Amino acid sequence: MSEQRRSWNASRFLAGDAQGLYESYFQRGNHPTRPLAFWIRYTVFNPRGRPDQARGELWAIYFDGETQHVAAAKQTVPISDCEFSKTGLDVRIGRATLDDQRFDGGAVSPAHAFSWSINYRSPEPPLLLLPESYYQRKLPRAKALTGSPNAMFNGALTVDGTRIAIDNWRGSQNHNWGRQHTDRYAWAQVAGFDNAPEAFLECCSAQLRFGPVWTPPITLLVLRDQGEQIEINGLWRSLRATAKVDFFDWRIDTSNAGARVRGRIQAPKSAFVGLTYDNPPGGSKTCLNCKLASAEFTIERPGRPDRTLLTKHRAAFEILTDRGDHGVPVVA
Repeated sequence: MSEQRRSWNASRFLAGDAQGLYESYFQRGNHPTRPLAFWIRYTVFNPRGRPDQARGELWAIYFDGETQHVAAAKQTVPISDCEFSKTGLDVRIGRATLDDQRFDGGAVSPAHAFSWSINYRSPEPPLLLLPESYYQRKLPRAKALTGSPNAMFNGALTVDGTRIAIDNWRGSQNHNWGRQHTDRYAWAQVAGFDNAPEAFLECCSAQLRFGPVWTPPITLLVLRDQGEQIEINGLWRSLRATAKVDFFDWRIDTSNAGARVRGRIQAPKSAFVGLTYDNPPGGSKTCLNCKLASAEFTIERPGRPDRTLLTKHRAAFEILTDRGDHGVPVVA
């Protein structure tokens, strides 16, 4: 398992590559019972045609659903002060480090200051959102996988001088990269449902643009539950799925030969924070980011009782858009 995780987490960044690339390693965790969550991301951004302007980025968000407060920070670091391993998860951006057991560092912006020292263990093998062969293809241009599903985090996060103990928070370590961002998407992940603590779900509904033409939504879903893995992520099945995204309310209905999965992810607008994601070819997208969403998914399989998985506030929910009418403040 550890060798498999090292291979999938190896960096795709090449210094001096003029084709452009973004690559992110993000860790996110939720308190076992309370509506509290963190998201910490280590990123390299290499603009197309301008490899001399590549940079490292440190991002951090703390979501407090009890006080209805979200704090976010982003800090950039010269690429000369960054290191990315080709053989596994071993990243340094300035003084911040990340490997397959812990991450230490901090990020400071004009509004907020973060520091963290968190270790984690990884009980499960990586989860691939795409079929494995797709990771070697040109399309889709953006690749995503979970290096450590159902990771357990322990340590401390400090936000604006307040220390938050991270004691057995559950979440994941993730790895994303691509020559350009997906044109539009909604993405969700649940690391442990309230009524199924060991279940893990990841799903995405994306649209791609080719000139003036938009594809219909392409919906991918992978679910681990009760020792089984349901994969509905092949191209044909993904195109046949039904998905409706209304900014903060997303409904999915998808199936394969062995199972039908119907679900809903939602959160109030106030639970989101807006982030600017620069695009390697130029321009930028807005990511609406929430880690305290609710989710309900029902699994239907022939000859078996329906099974419904629920969480009140443990779902990660992100929306990538170029629209400006979402009403969420863009703070980083």
